[in-house]
Formats: sequence, C-alpha cells, structure tokens
Amino acid sequence: MRFTKTIFVASAMAAGLSSGAFAADLIVNEPAPAVGVVDVGGNWDGPYVGVFAGYGWGVADHTSQNPGNDLDLSGWLVGATVGANFTVGSGLVVGVVGDAAWSNITGEDSFMISDISHTIDWMATLRGKVGFDGGAFMPYLTAGLAVAGATRDAKSFDSDTQTHVGWTAGAGVEFAATEQMSINLEYLYADLGEREYDTGGIPPTIHLTTNQVRLGLNWHF
Repeated sequence: MRFTKTIFVASAMAAGLSSGAFAADLIVNEPAPAVGVVDVGGNWDGPYVGVFAGYGWGVADHTSQNPGNDLDLSGWLVGATVGANFTVGSGLVVGVVGDAAWSNITGEDSFMISDISHTIDWMATLRGKVGFDGGAFMPYLTAGLAVAGATRDAKSFDSDTQTHVGWTAGAGVEFAATEQMSINLEYLYADLGEREYDTGGIPPTIHLTTNQVRLGLNWHF
C-alpha cells in the first residue's frame, strides 16, 4: 500500500513538473509584440504656389546731389509665389522660390524747390532655400536675386521710373495647416542697388534698401 502511494505521489509530481515546464515554454516562446516606428518627418517635397501680403519699410538713399536728403519709405505689398522643395537628407530640405509683388512702399519730403516722392511700385525675387524638416513646421534661411521698379516724382519738374537690381536675404518658418496647405511667415532684407533718376536738373543717384515682413498661404502638390 505504501509502495502504491509512493508511486502515485511521484507520478503526480512528475506531471506537475511537466505541466510547469510546458507552461514555461509557452511564456518564453511567445513572440514580443512589434513596436511601431513613428515617422516625425513632414511632407514638404514637391511644387507649390501661394499668395502673400506684407509690410515693407526702407530708405531711398541719395548718394549724389544732396546726400543728406534721404527719404524714409514704408507701405504695403501683396503678391504671388511659386516654388518647389526637395528633401536631400535626414531633416534637410532645400528649395527654390520665385515671387512677384505689387507695392506702395513710398516716402515724401520737401526739398529746396520741389516736393519729392519716391515709390517702389513692384518687387520680384528668385531665391534658394535651406530648411529643417520639423514635421508640422519648417524653419528656413533664404537668399538670392531681387529686382524692383521704382518711380521718383519731382512734382515741380518731372518724374522718372527705373529698375533696380540687387540681392535679398532673410529667414522664415512654414507651418502645415492641412496636408496640402501651409502658412508661411517670412522676413526679407533687400539691397536693390543704385540707379540715376532724370527728373530735371542734376539727376540724383538713389540707392534703395528695404525690409519686408510677409504672411502667406501656400498650396502644395
């Protein structure tokens, strides 16, 4: 009888150990759940078009004929943009952008024998961009060519219109509003070079510089 009990107990223990080992196998062999990789990059690649409005201020610097009679300029501008972005590395985005704007950045003063006004009628730029892909936003630096048309009006004499060619540089940040639309906030400084204006008498040489703050909407394709 004792021998039978001993066999029964040994059998039970063996069965328990076997069950425990089987359960351990189930736990160890169960594959770990896959961990998803979150893509924090944005979708800034591709062409886009946009519109913008902004405020500009600057100086019409008389580099000849009464060099102290400079005109402070200020006014609004509105325009359109076309460009394209390309991702070239981890977090690095480069691009090219062109824009054209109508403006009324103007200044007036009374010189010795005539009232004078100087107005930047339009501006255009062609620039390169280098930005950082922050996912829902992209800060960037930009620089390139700037062109502007300006009119000098010597009200007691004549008026003259000239085209200035120079350079521009600045910085901005673009925010994704939807999958296809973004909001762009940008600052640009432009040195538009010198031009001579023939308004009667001794023609003055004017050096134009401007600062602009722009807010725009871009549609991406």
